[in-house]
Amino acid sequence: MGESQENDALPENKPPTEQEISDELDLRIKKYLRGEGANLEVLKDKKLKGQLAVKEELYGKSAKAAAKAEKWLMPSEGGYLEAEGIEKTWRFKQEAISREVDISSSRNQYDIVLPELGPYTLDFTSSGRYLAVGGRKGHLGIVDMISLRLIREFQVRETVRDVAFLHNELFFAAAQKKYSYIYNREGTELHCLKEHGPVLRLQFLENHFLLASINKLGQLRYQDVTMGTMVGNFRTGLGRTNVMQVNPFNGVVSLGHSGGTVTMWKPTSSSPLVKMLCHHGPVSALAFHSNGHLMATAGKDKKIKLWDLRKFEVLQTLPGHANTLDFSQKGLLACGNNSSIQVLRDVSGTQNYSRYMTHSMVKGYQIGKLVFRPYEDVLGIGHSMGWSSILIPGAGEPNFDSWVANPFETNKQRREKEIRSLLDKLPPETIMLDPSKIGTVKPKKEKTAKQDKEAEIEAALEAAKGIKLKNKSKGRNKPGKRMQKKQEAIARVKRPYLEQKIQEEENISRKKQKNSEGVELPKSLQRFARKKASS
Repeated sequence: MGESQENDALPENKPPTEQEISDELDLRIKKYLRGEGANLEVLKDKKLKGQLAVKEELYGKSAKAAAKAEKWLMPSEGGYLEAEGIEKTWRFKQEAISREVDISSSRNQYDIVLPELGPYTLDFTSSGRYLAVGGRKGHLGIVDMISLRLIREFQVRETVRDVAFLHNELFFAAAQKKYSYIYNREGTELHCLKEHGPVLRLQFLENHFLLASINKLGQLRYQDVTMGTMVGNFRTGLGRTNVMQVNPFNGVVSLGHSGGTVTMWKPTSSSPLVKMLCHHGPVSALAFHSNGHLMATAGKDKKIKLWDLRKFEVLQTLPGHANTLDFSQKGLLACGNNSSIQVLRDVSGTQNYSRYMTHSMVKGYQIGKLVFRPYEDVLGIGHSMGWSSILIPGAGEPNFDSWVANPFETNKQRREKEIRSLLDKLPPETIMLDPSKIGTVKPKKEKTAKQDKEAEIEAALEAAKGIKLKNKSKGRNKPGKRMQKKQEAIARVKRPYLEQKIQEEENISRKKQKNSEGVELPKSLQRFARKKASS
């Protein structure tokens, strides 16, 4: 009798039935469907009806495959801080969070204090496994974030302004006092990039294998790290700036300037693709959402603005000042200023950000850079006294794709990935504001603009020739006089079209001259170049 009572008291952990699994899959399929299916019964064209039926079937199969992959291959689910009652999530401290998380997560909370070598700047690899640190006084190092083991550190004995990993953890670039250098994982100097000059900021474009830099003179340079060639070299013409960020969606480099403008560049154009006035004062920080359609800017006018890059309109303006901004993989926005950090979150999903978490550093710590660690709920902080790490629940993507970024990849997998990414390398011409246009066919117009203009000129000339002149007396009605008046009327009609044509030709010649000036000849051909006349 006692045994039966004990058995009754035990919880029944029954596996889910087939019906429950199918119901759960149906719910997940609805999330991936492209709206309601088309009503094919209304169509009379049998060919069109058959084509649409095949497409609808393919859409259903792809939604079912995506739902199965989500259920069986993506077991981890992301979570956020949840407050009860009148509690606020931004009141939770790091000490309270560390008491509730597991041991492996609590190891991500630490402070490395090196006051004699700071301030520090940080950069993570795309997988989040490795961290590169650079101290202003010349300290460089690489850290394995899983085992928290220092792989290599060395002293370059000169100013270090920025660090950036290249395509993997084996190589990283450092912007030093006079030139930029590329080092390997063991700390060996591989290349000295003298052409870049005294660089302030570095960014690496992973899909294009391009290293972009902005130097003290306001020159933007692109260098292909596979071939070593200089792809682009442009003068921004807007002065010195240390605000630089790459849009991960399309590879466009954005710069924030002292006049409050943000310019967007690609390596095949000597003029900016977009120049937009964002603030009534210098731009202090810039960040892009992972979807590429949302941009956050901070200015000295004590405003943080969120922009929709599809329409170039302001979505939200928040009060506050930030020296550094960064978006996480899940869309959290971190803002750092002096010794305080504020994390904003879009709760409703309508691009309406509000305060989610706050954190205060030790008084006197000046925050220089904030970087979210990929695939982890961790925020890296580079400050004047070293670098730190705090927990931000819900920041990272919970499931990683081993074909995109694998934190646990072996040496063989890394080599294969490097070869595959080199084969899939995109040329610089593919960098544009809307990369979805690549591969599409431009629709042919029925009439070109040139044909329309010619037809308009012909119609105007016919109308001028058909004007009837008044009969005048006293010798003013001679055939010669009448012909002269007709020719004058035709010339008056032609004049605006001719002036427009001359203006267009001048603009084309000016653009050609500007592009030819921007192209730098190889050293072997520079002696044949035409020298400019000295004034």
